[in-house]
Amino acid sequence: MNGIVPLWKPKGMTSHDCVIKMRRLFSTKKVGHTGTLDPEVTGLLPICIGEATKIVPYLTDTRKSYRAEITVGVATDTEDQTGEVIEEKKVTEPIQHDTIKKVLKQFTGEIKQVTPLYSAVKVDGKKLYQYARANEFVERPIRQVTIHSIDYDADSLIYSDQKVTFEIETTVSKGTYIRTLAVDIGLALGFPAHMSRLVRIATADFNERNKITFEELSELDQVGQLEKALLPLEAGLTHLPTYHVDQDLARKVLFGQKLPRPDYWQENQPYRVMLNETVLAIYQVHPDKPNQIKPLRVFNR
Repeated sequence: MNGIVPLWKPKGMTSHDCVIKMRRLFSTKKVGHTGTLDPEVTGLLPICIGEATKIVPYLTDTRKSYRAEITVGVATDTEDQTGEVIEEKKVTEPIQHDTIKKVLKQFTGEIKQVTPLYSAVKVDGKKLYQYARANEFVERPIRQVTIHSIDYDADSLIYSDQKVTFEIETTVSKGTYIRTLAVDIGLALGFPAHMSRLVRIATADFNERNKITFEELSELDQVGQLEKALLPLEAGLTHLPTYHVDQDLARKVLFGQKLPRPDYWQENQPYRVMLNETVLAIYQVHPDKPNQIKPLRVFNR
């Protein structure tokens, strides 16, 4: 079987745990996930099966949307609810809606983030969390990321026990740390803060409307209908620009041949090459021959 399962990852499982379980369900080793979610995080984790594993890098690189709860007044060493408290500052009066909205506007667009200390990013061949556990100082990388949108749910605002919590929904570029965003929002409000809950609600065109749970997959497996959970690999490439070909060019594409470069093709931009509604391959401008395009992935069609 080939395709994409828009899995809703449950709390307590790592992304790798999900891959292992899917390998058992679909009886294949050709399984890959499309963007790590921490064990405490729930939400959309598209899983590619069989031939669809060829598009994992292109799905991983897409924008993603999250629903996050931010707790203002307390900071943790991990920047989320799993860590140890490292700073507290009492919120002596409620934070106004307009104040939150004004602060959130500061984070729309391109911003810089300091990579969290408790992360798997490597510095000098060693993961940052290893430095943290050894109590060793390390200069953390600064990344430029894009916050495409960030919305505040006014009904979620709660002032209790001299702390404030509220929810945001945000769509961000690859590599954005939502827990770091929560910390930075808190600082802009004048308080320590952390991310107290996170749900990924969308990846590319996969969202809560087409999600499927492990429980639903088990039910389909029991009646021999697992294939009903699979979306075509085309569903994972809707974010790429399209190059339509005819039957003659399609044959060349399926043999992995280089083709003349169309005038409008951008450099360093992958294109999905399609015959009617079927994706045959992913092509890009040749790095050494700018008048040609070459295949990055060719699918068995």
